[in-house]
Amino acid sequence: MKKLIIFYFIILQLYASVITPIPVQTNYSQKAFLGKKLFLDTKLSKDNSVSCYSCHTIELGGANDTKYSFGIEGQIGKLNSPTILNSVYNFAQTRDGSAKNLKEQVHFPLTNPVEMGTSFEEVIPKLKNDKDYPKLFKENYADGINQANIIDAIVEFEKTLTTPNSKFDKYLRGDKKALTQEELDGYNLFQEYGCISCHNGVNIGSNLYQKVGIIKEYIDDDDDDSEHELGRYNVTKKVTDKHFGKVPTLRNIELTAPYLHDGDIKTLEEAVIFMLDYQVGMVPHKNELGKIVAFLKTLTGEMPKIMDIDNEK
Repeated sequence: MKKLIIFYFIILQLYASVITPIPVQTNYSQKAFLGKKLFLDTKLSKDNSVSCYSCHTIELGGANDTKYSFGIEGQIGKLNSPTILNSVYNFAQTRDGSAKNLKEQVHFPLTNPVEMGTSFEEVIPKLKNDKDYPKLFKENYADGINQANIIDAIVEFEKTLTTPNSKFDKYLRGDKKALTQEELDGYNLFQEYGCISCHNGVNIGSNLYQKVGIIKEYIDDDDDDSEHELGRYNVTKKVTDKHFGKVPTLRNIELTAPYLHDGDIKTLEEAVIFMLDYQVGMVPHKNELGKIVAFLKTLTGEMPKIMDIDNEK
């Protein structure tokens, strides 16, 4: 059985994209700085209590360190907040793929009654009455403050939230001394166990949909047929898509605990054990587990430099 499973994943790897390093960004547009201001501003929520940053804290790996995030009026979400870092490389946004790109994604948290609970019709007057935004928008957009320009500015900022120059990226670029032997062994195990079948490409994931629980059925503590558990089915309404979701990126994975869409797994070690059990049907030896975790920690890159730069214009 073990040999059959390994063979299955080897076949899948033949069709998987290779892992490629994240390109390095050096210049940021003025629109990106405007988007940064909007991303950090609580005015984008109905009661001025939360911002995009509230659920996607850059210092916490672009996510939260809690099981679920909090929205307006202290409401609690039903999905673990995904990282915003490197989201420009996702083949779709949101777990169920309901947002095809970053522009579509901006609508979801802003209008969700549990998250920011507002609308562009409410947000636009707030920005127009602000002392800074009218001037900033006029400098970047001929038609000033409107829905399309708000979205565009936020997306321009989100495109800058990449984390290049991880140890593994340096290794991929030819620095064979970038990884220790333990980390290199972990990468080899990552391939041998078939993890690379789903976690590949520049984002080491986020380029296909997959079910949580291929080998062993995964039943969440919550209602298994609730909307937040159904995943891709919410979009396609195909029974075969139930519980499928966008494979998450492994970039900066050591920073984004807790894990899974429901935030039920607290540590990276537990996440590796869970995934090998439910997705591959194997239990790693203790020394193998340590090596795989060591490799995963080499995927932590440099935090986006735009966060440290004030727009001086």
